[in-house]
Amino acid sequence: MSRTHDSPESDLLAHVLVPVANETDAEQTALALEPYEPDEVTALHVVEKGDGVPDKTPVEQSEDLAAESYAAVRRVFPDANDHTAYARDVVGAIFEAADEVDASAIAYRSRGGNRIMQFLSGDRSLKLVTQADRPVIALPQTDRDA
Repeated sequence: MSRTHDSPESDLLAHVLVPVANETDAEQTALALEPYEPDEVTALHVVEKGDGVPDKTPVEQSEDLAAESYAAVRRVFPDANDHTAYARDVVGAIFEAADEVDASAIAYRSRGGNRIMQFLSGDRSLKLVTQADRPVIALPQTDRDA
């Protein structure tokens, strides 16, 4: 079966939303995505806000972290867009951002962690791949991942 320009397969990489946590994560994720040659990339950084509780980091520090992350993505994808979201629910913010930028897919690298960390975080990867309304691409680890 050959793919045509109008087939869903050709649209998968039309506009990829790439959630990034920090500069290192952004660089590794962009490098893992690069071989797939997406048409358009939007990097997303979610600033975790605590509804009624103190934020994990000051907003200004979080915004600086986002800027560093976007710069790392642009070293691989110079024309990448950026999008910052402020939310308590990180996965929900990813889904909302995907809608806002009209992403064709969400591409991410699992950040791993032991089972206890996955349990405490609500296993964001599981939520991301099971609750999304669009394709989710789990990128392979790169040689630079350690």
